[in-house]
Amino acid sequence: MTSEPARPGRTKYVLFDVDGTLIDAVSNQRRVWGAWAERYGLDADEVYQVALRTRPMETFAQVAADRDPRECLDALHALEDEDVRSGVYAAFDGASELLHGLRPGSWALVTSNYEHRVRGRFLRTGLPLPSLIVDAAAVEEGKPSPVPYLQAAARLGAEPEDCLVIEDAPSGVRSGLRSGMTVWGVNAALAVEGVHRHFVSLREAVPHILAFASGPHGSAAA
Repeated sequence: MTSEPARPGRTKYVLFDVDGTLIDAVSNQRRVWGAWAERYGLDADEVYQVALRTRPMETFAQVAADRDPRECLDALHALEDEDVRSGVYAAFDGASELLHGLRPGSWALVTSNYEHRVRGRFLRTGLPLPSLIVDAAAVEEGKPSPVPYLQAAARLGAEPEDCLVIEDAPSGVRSGLRSGMTVWGVNAALAVEGVHRHFVSLREAVPHILAFASGPHGSAAA
């Protein structure tokens, strides 16, 4: 599939998901959920498969319905915070080149995680941080709602049609599409339904993202 044509004379913006898109956190997520499952005497693989498809509170409702969901969430948050401090993280190939190649103020992070964890992971991987991070605490409705991406565009002063969303997961892709933005998928063997373009890796997408972002002012180093 091809992306929608760029509109001449208008600044372009790029909105990135984080985990699975810029930072490879799959093993970290599996480890955190495994530790959480062990704490509650649950099967780690079964819990993780549910967690991949649902938000935490929905996961708890399915796998630990007899437990206090707030207690479950507090335990998960503690494990995630510890993982940010001690876990091993890696940025996907091309992430640093890409983010350093974007003009300051023309890109943002839109994540279902929390800002302090994103900042910790970026610090660990050496990736540059943008001026705007829209996290789970910033919105009442998370992905696949369009709210996170629409909020990011509004705070950047951008129109949705001038924004490119970079995602790896179906819920994020749906969020971007529902917001009326161009959506490209990365880091997956098969394209997520609905994406305008698909790239097997972030590295493959880098020159195309930078070309989209060039706009009337060109792309400068961050």
